[in-house]
Amino acid sequence: MSETIQKKPQSVNGTGSFPKKLSRPRIRMGLFITLTGFFIFIVGAKPDWLGWDRSPVVGFVQIAVFLVGLAIICMGGYIGLLALWGGSQRSIAADIGLRLVSTGYVISVFAGMADVFGMGTHPLPNVPYFGPVQATGVVLGEIVIAVGFLLLIPYKIPDEVKSSR
Repeated sequence: MSETIQKKPQSVNGTGSFPKKLSRPRIRMGLFITLTGFFIFIVGAKPDWLGWDRSPVVGFVQIAVFLVGLAIICMGGYIGLLALWGGSQRSIAADIGLRLVSTGYVISVFAGMADVFGMGTHPLPNVPYFGPVQATGVVLGEIVIAVGFLLLIPYKIPDEVKSSR
């Protein structure tokens, strides 16, 4: 009585599923979305660089536009950096990085829209004014976003991604 034992092929990462390769289209899409967000951010933050400046102060529309651009940058960066993981398990640092990106964006929104939310120096119905304190808050939020992106980078190439090259 000879029985043939068929073994299931073992996965490299031990999860029962085979690893995915790096998705170059997702990386490119993430970069494209990030660059689009950067353009929108520049339109809102420095429209005079494009010859579109019509006001000596930074008003509500400009603040809203550069915050939308910052949101698109965060989404594109997340898509692109997540694609670099190649479907493998993310580290705890990467999960913390994702939360830091989200937290940094929330800090930037609340600092940028402080007048609209009634916490700034020119609360509504006055014309919102983007002052130095709000600019500092937005920059601090952007620093938190940058730290989050640094934590999302896969510094060690997973073995399953190395073997799929």
